[in-house]
Amino acid sequence: MIIGVPKEIKKEEYRVGIVPSGVKELRAAGHTLLIEKDAGAGSGFSDEEYLDADADVVEQGVLFEKSDLIVKVKEPLPEEYGLLRQGQTVFTYLHLAPNRELTRFLVERNITALGYETLEKGGALPLLSPMSEVAGRMAPLMAVYYLQMIHGGTGVLATGVAGVRPAKALILGAGVVGSNAARVCIGLGMDTVVISKGTDKLQRLDELFMGRIHTLPVTAHDVGEEVRDADIVIGGVLVPGGRTPVLIPRAMLATMKKGAVIVDVAVDQGGCVETSRPTTHDNPVYTVDGIIHYAVANMPGAFPRTSTIALTNATLPYIKMIADLGVERAIAQDPALRSALNTHQGKIVHPVVAAAYAGQ
Repeated sequence: MIIGVPKEIKKEEYRVGIVPSGVKELRAAGHTLLIEKDAGAGSGFSDEEYLDADADVVEQGVLFEKSDLIVKVKEPLPEEYGLLRQGQTVFTYLHLAPNRELTRFLVERNITALGYETLEKGGALPLLSPMSEVAGRMAPLMAVYYLQMIHGGTGVLATGVAGVRPAKALILGAGVVGSNAARVCIGLGMDTVVISKGTDKLQRLDELFMGRIHTLPVTAHDVGEEVRDADIVIGGVLVPGGRTPVLIPRAMLATMKKGAVIVDVAVDQGGCVETSRPTTHDNPVYTVDGIIHYAVANMPGAFPRTSTIALTNATLPYIKMIADLGVERAIAQDPALRSALNTHQGKIVHPVVAAAYAGQ
């Protein structure tokens, strides 16, 4: 199979779909790898390293024209729509539920689109987890930075000092993002509260952190109570393939401390804060009602070397399966790959994504 790895064009996206060592493994299995010129530069992988791995380094147009399978990091952008051809397969993060334009395009162009974020295996999301781990660990660090008074924050030092209480962090969601955010918050000495649906996840976190966090189930009352004195709020809620539920409505901002910081990691799927909208690394924050919002839609792209290697470690076995068997046989034989299927044969086939567009 001919596999194409284009250079990402999303603003400040420096990751790349496959590292050179992954190219070597796919070449050893007899597949052809087309890498767009400078695709790996942002992650520290040169064209020479890809050539040494026996890939062909080509221009963008050639890559899209010749490839059977396109392996990306982020969803296709409108500038790339004209490059994708009828019947091609795309394997990447899609986040289709809040993206009507892309969903319509993939269906109308008859693109087979597999989303990293919906691939499920054993109740886990193995292709989302590495990036969720990065984003979860980043989130408290970004929030702490914007707590500085110079940025309009509360002026509270997150760690506290002798005789002064540390910052309070409220984490919404106890999945991979939430648990990794909690790890960093605890490490910094913050008073940490995690609110999540499902007592099993909360119990697991309580045991993992040996009682150093406070846990509560999701209710509008508890979210409202805890958000009032939070210095940092981290949104880590996830509905695989679906629109994130809004847990913090606009009216709730008025009850928060002025200068508190919200980091909405869930913004890719619409966000769990009503006032969230996607931002970029070069302009990551904005303020609504005195509350700082950090809502970068590709947070792991800030640390592309770590993120790219972690992503390839997770995706490579599935890329190889698609290449070895062909997309039809691969999705027929492997339930995990089948769960990644979002659009196929001109239809939305993932049930959660389909539900997001039901009746529209």
